[in-house]
Amino acid sequence: MEAELGALEQRETRLRTGTTTIGLVCKDGVVMASERRATDGNFIANKATVKVFRLDSTLAATVAGGVGDAQALIRYLRAEVALYRLRRGTILPVEGAATMLANILSGSRYYPYYAWMIVGGVDARGPHVFSVDPAGGCMEDRYVSVGSGSPFAYGVLEENYAREQSVADGVDIAIRALTSSMKRDSASGDGYIIHTITPKEYREFTDEEIARRLKALKIPLPPALP
Repeated sequence: MEAELGALEQRETRLRTGTTTIGLVCKDGVVMASERRATDGNFIANKATVKVFRLDSTLAATVAGGVGDAQALIRYLRAEVALYRLRRGTILPVEGAATMLANILSGSRYYPYYAWMIVGGVDARGPHVFSVDPAGGCMEDRYVSVGSGSPFAYGVLEENYAREQSVADGVDIAIRALTSSMKRDSASGDGYIIHTITPKEYREFTDEEIARRLKALKIPLPPALP
């Protein structure tokens, strides 16, 4: 047993990474956002990491933690969401997707997944975001930030979030929050990923669209990637 615990501690240390991911509930949808940096300790392992994933036309998830664990969980979620649609002829509700993820995490006691995720989307009950921690805890909130840069992001979210804000306003707040975390958290940086979900569309912002938002907000553009 001691050997198993030691191996687990070594594995957690090796896979420990930093990031900043955000989920916001707005009056007309949700915003899911992250920066692009992946780290291994003090080493910047990748500058164009995907941390926001589309699960279905009204459902998405963000990831923070071990890259391999997070990618495996996204594959499981996508498969289960597709099976639900095939069997029921409808999209899995947001709470159902979050609960399914929580069950996977809480059921993996002997080989735990080192990943903390946000599940968000729009269903018949409206827009929702859920924080799902590595132990399987599942909590719904109006706004959530996960990762090493989240304390800096929360400073912006607490000050600027409004319950009746639009998705357009939510995008600007998410960009400001990510910018704050990238200035102070060395594990967050190298650009922005923004997805929005409304009852009418799932939208992934291009780099050009984000650049225009940054210019309008008077935020310096991040350095161009090689």
